[in-house]
Amino acid sequence: MNDSGARSAMPQVSEGLGRAMSPQRRPFWKRNAPKVPGRSVQASPVRENLKDQKPRKTLSFQDFEDNTSDAWDDAEDEIIALSEAKLSFENLLPASVNHGKTASNHQASLPQRSKETTAENTVPDFPSQSSPGKSDEMSNISRQKGVGPGVGIRQQSTPEDVTPPVLPPVPTPPTFPTSEDTAESGDWTLTPSEGRPNPPSRLSRQLGRACSDDKSLTEREGAKLKKVNEFIAGPNTDLDGLKKMVWSGVPREARPTVWKLLSNYLPANVERRSMMLERKREEYFRFVDQYYPSRTQELHVETWRQIHIDIPRTNPLIPLFQQKVIQEIYERVLFIWAIRHPASGYVQGINDLVTPFFVVFLSEYTDLDVITEDFDASQNLDEKALCSIEADCFWCLSKLLDGIQDNYTFAQPGIQLKVNALRELVKRIDAPLHAHLEAHMVEYLQFAFRWMNNLLMRELPLRCTIRLWDTYLAEPQGFSTFHLYVCAAFLIRWRKDLLRKGDFQGLMLHLQNLPTIHWGDDEVNLILAEAYRLKYMFADAPNHLNQKKNT
Repeated sequence: MNDSGARSAMPQVSEGLGRAMSPQRRPFWKRNAPKVPGRSVQASPVRENLKDQKPRKTLSFQDFEDNTSDAWDDAEDEIIALSEAKLSFENLLPASVNHGKTASNHQASLPQRSKETTAENTVPDFPSQSSPGKSDEMSNISRQKGVGPGVGIRQQSTPEDVTPPVLPPVPTPPTFPTSEDTAESGDWTLTPSEGRPNPPSRLSRQLGRACSDDKSLTEREGAKLKKVNEFIAGPNTDLDGLKKMVWSGVPREARPTVWKLLSNYLPANVERRSMMLERKREEYFRFVDQYYPSRTQELHVETWRQIHIDIPRTNPLIPLFQQKVIQEIYERVLFIWAIRHPASGYVQGINDLVTPFFVVFLSEYTDLDVITEDFDASQNLDEKALCSIEADCFWCLSKLLDGIQDNYTFAQPGIQLKVNALRELVKRIDAPLHAHLEAHMVEYLQFAFRWMNNLLMRELPLRCTIRLWDTYLAEPQGFSTFHLYVCAAFLIRWRKDLLRKGDFQGLMLHLQNLPTIHWGDDEVNLILAEAYRLKYMFADAPNHLNQKKNT
């Protein structure tokens, strides 16, 4: 076709397109589509009237409490958690198998490789779970000579005791961005595409270091464990020096003793520790004999009923916490604490705070990862070990709640103050995000109440919570003051996702179901580093957090 013919055809094409896009000839799926959130509509008289109305008043705590039947919707959280766990495993396992198949195909292209070897390398052989017959081996945990449970440090397993798993060959080892690289780039956050490991490492993280190869300490971690072990074994432990040493994390083998020391449950003097443990454990079970029978009395029946309802909701996806013997321990610990603290009594959320202590103190008696592996406490632990864990959890929980008890008194004034402080802090450090939340009528109390009430335990995996508490225990007023800056850093971490949400419903759904199921120590370390920076930016200048009044 020549140029003149092409020019003459262009008006006809344009005219045809105009007829096709006319309202009468629009496709049926556009004409008949129902109105959905986010679709632009023409202004109506109702909307015009709404513009003249006064702005909505700020949601008060009393309004929030009156309109909320529970501190959080457990049923919805459990369903969402189940769906996320199901999707994550469906996405992870095929990816790891495909990764193995790709590696095996690469090996098959070599002429000197046999078909049998390629077939063996295609499917990874992960180690099977430990059988119940190993309970005798787990009970013989090596501790320091002459020191009872709760005082000594379990020694690292020898390489002969560990059977390395047979993993699929990979062409090149995965590389991950370090904190130094992130700091140099000017962006301290990890996006899902940039900071997420390759499928095999992601699967290992999802399973919580299920493979024995992941449990082996690196050279750096081994050196830190040795240093911490020597530090706390001295005649008098320097608690300030210990806090500086473990701020960046506590080695797993040393964590039970370090947590007891930093909770002021164990004395700094080594010679007094065994005697103190024995005395405090006996005192706790005297409380049990004295108060626990009164749980059926009319005065305490409501407290007991609420505890009995909340305990099955505690970590419902971890089989360990559905065992009867563990739930009975929780019932006694929570009821005795509530009776001995009548100013607050039992409040929903306190049951979650027992879990990190329980998992850490349980690790003194087993090498299994009780979060991901099947562990029958009634078969693998004797009664004395269970009693010791129960008493230690009670005293450490009491020490923690002594610093944040105003969070659980009537009307929970501590949480209200912290939520307001979080609002002012975010307003100073990220004005666009704050304005975006305000523009879509999102109140901080609607999502940050749960963050303050149970210390982000519903937002993070349990392994991440334990790492977070390493720093909280090492930080002055970690569970009260420093937690505020952690919440601010945690919110800023999701700023890009939140700014893309254009309505109230999308923002709230994202804030209440944050995708942290794949998080590990690296992500928690980034949050803590940013919280530390915010603390030293605002802690010594409290006027920055106070809203200026017009004079």
